[in-house]
Amino acid sequence: MLLTIIEQLIQWDKALLVALNGSSSTYLDGIMMTITETSTWIPMFACVLYAIVRNNNWRGILFTIVMVALLVTLADRFSSGFCKPYFHRLRPSHSPDLAGVIDLVNNYRCGLYGFISSHAANTFAGSTFFILLFRNKMVSPLLLLWACLSSYSRIYLGVHYPIDILAGTLWGLFCGVSVYELYYRAGTRLRLIAIANSSAYTITGYRRADFIPLFAVFPLTFVYVLVRAAFFVSIS
Repeated sequence: MLLTIIEQLIQWDKALLVALNGSSSTYLDGIMMTITETSTWIPMFACVLYAIVRNNNWRGILFTIVMVALLVTLADRFSSGFCKPYFHRLRPSHSPDLAGVIDLVNNYRCGLYGFISSHAANTFAGSTFFILLFRNKMVSPLLLLWACLSSYSRIYLGVHYPIDILAGTLWGLFCGVSVYELYYRAGTRLRLIAIANSSAYTITGYRRADFIPLFAVFPLTFVYVLVRAAFFVSIS
């Protein structure tokens, strides 16, 4: 009975992959290839670091960086270091059953195994942690959009099944909430977290004006994605 259910889930997973994977547009291929690259989001990471530096003393900055390092280690090591070699689930891009069925962009295949998605785990861990850290209603949707686009790009490019993404997302959410809880408890005990009531600050003590660079960088990043995609078309 259980095996039957698992087999049915796998079939649904493959069918959903085929429905969501690829397109006939080389331009959209370029967009997804650019979105999936970590380097595309470096300006966003720099703006996040800017907000942290502007709103903490050196002890708070160091403490936050240590927590972020712990977050990335948990999210990435479990997904890449444990799950992929343990479950040995071939990526769709390496599956003989899907050869010629799914679209691959410039033969982009990634490593052999794909469960669970490290992209989904890392981006949702990061977005969840910083959403809880900043508590800004305008920043939160941007961080969530980043995680969703990065994760979907992996399905579009044929290097992850939807279940890979779902499992990675759940693990990322767990890591983000858990590490933030540790950050909050330890930070409160060590008096490293500021709580503010002023309208100029979020409830966690971050000055709203210090998110302006992030609001500027996000649309510029999408302009870069669109321009880079046009270049991708020209060399394809």
